[in-house]
Amino acid sequence: MDKKTSLKNVKKYPINGTKYTIAISSAKGGVGKSTFATNFALALKSLNCNVGILDADIYGPSLPKMMCLNEKPKAENGKNLIPIEQYGIQCMSIGFLVDEETPMIWRGPMVTSAIKTFAQKVLWKDLDFIIVDMPPGTGDTQLTFSQDIKLDGVIIVSTPQEVALLDVKRGIKMFDKLNVPILGLVDNMSFFESADGEKHKIFGEDGVEKVANDFKKKFLGKIPISIDLRISADEGKPLVEKDLNHKISKNFIEIAKKIKVSFP
Repeated sequence: MDKKTSLKNVKKYPINGTKYTIAISSAKGGVGKSTFATNFALALKSLNCNVGILDADIYGPSLPKMMCLNEKPKAENGKNLIPIEQYGIQCMSIGFLVDEETPMIWRGPMVTSAIKTFAQKVLWKDLDFIIVDMPPGTGDTQLTFSQDIKLDGVIIVSTPQEVALLDVKRGIKMFDKLNVPILGLVDNMSFFESADGEKHKIFGEDGVEKVANDFKKKFLGKIPISIDLRISADEGKPLVEKDLNHKISKNFIEIAKKIKVSFP
């Protein structure tokens, strides 16, 4: 049996207590995956879905800050962790277990072990969707999820400039090679709209949509640069939770609708 065939036939296990697992990924750091993941999760919740977020970025967890959580999860029978609920979303992150400024100086096998623990030893409860906020790159975390855990799809988030898109193309090829369905691409920080209504294409124009078309993937939409979005993330109350009627919140909801209809 060759390597490609073995990847297709390998036994993958769903995350207990969940129906569907969706990863938010980009091979490039600093493109807003965590901001997208939290707001996307809340957008799905607004569509009457039960949702959880798993922060899979071991080295740079953002979930505690973005969801305003500073407590440690409780354990059941000293074995399984109980997710912390905030804004109606079940949450888990390595950031709940360590000090905010403690660096995670771990080798690859330790990262893999932590990811498997979060997938197998967390008591997620009756979730329609679990959103996995992936770290940058194409390393141990991505391989663990793609090869050992049943991923129902991945959304790739990127800014539109060429330096980010080079890594995005690598990410697309990785997920295709690992037989993980790519649900679509999102153009984040797509433009800045000034007070006079003019749209400033700070990072370039339509780069993500072009890559989606070149690779025959679905283009899910654009999220502009927004001071409100940044402030809400820093405050620990995502914009979709803070103001469901904000025009950018509506962008997240439209993307969530496109994803929800793909799953029964």
